[in-house]
Amino acid sequence: MTDNPLIYPGAAHPDLREPMIAELVRTFYERARRDDVIGPVFAAAVEDWDEHIGKITDFWSGVMLRTGRYNGRPMRPHLILPLTAEHFDRWLDLFEATAREICAPGIADAFIVRARRIADSFEMARASQRGEFAAPRHSLR
Repeated sequence: MTDNPLIYPGAAHPDLREPMIAELVRTFYERARRDDVIGPVFAAAVEDWDEHIGKITDFWSGVMLRTGRYNGRPMRPHLILPLTAEHFDRWLDLFEATAREICAPGIADAFIVRARRIADSFEMARASQRGEFAAPRHSLR
C-alpha cells in the first residue's frame, strides 16, 4: 500500500458523504460569485447556476467518492477562459478556506490536496496551449 492519497481505491476519506460535498460546493460558489477577483469570470462563463453547481457537485463526488457521476471534460472550458495565476490562487484560497470551514480536518485536507493538483493541471495545460512550460505551483506548498 502507498501513502499517496490520490491512488487509494474508493473514497478519499472514510467519513466523507455526499451532503458534505454538496454543502462545500454550494458554499464555495456563493462566495466565489461575490468575489472581486473570480466572481466576474464566473459571471461571464456560467449561465445556469443550478446546473453548474450540480455538475461540479458530481465532479467532486467522482473525485472524492469515485461515484462516476460526472460526465464531462473539465479541462476544456477552463482553456478558453481568460484565467491568470491570480485567478487560480484566489480560487484555491476560497476553496481551501471553505473546505476547512465545512469539513473535518482530514476531509478538508483530502479536498485541498486534490484541488491543488487540479489547479496545477489546469495551469500547466493553459501554458502548454500557449507553447510555454509551467511547473506545478500549488501541489508543492
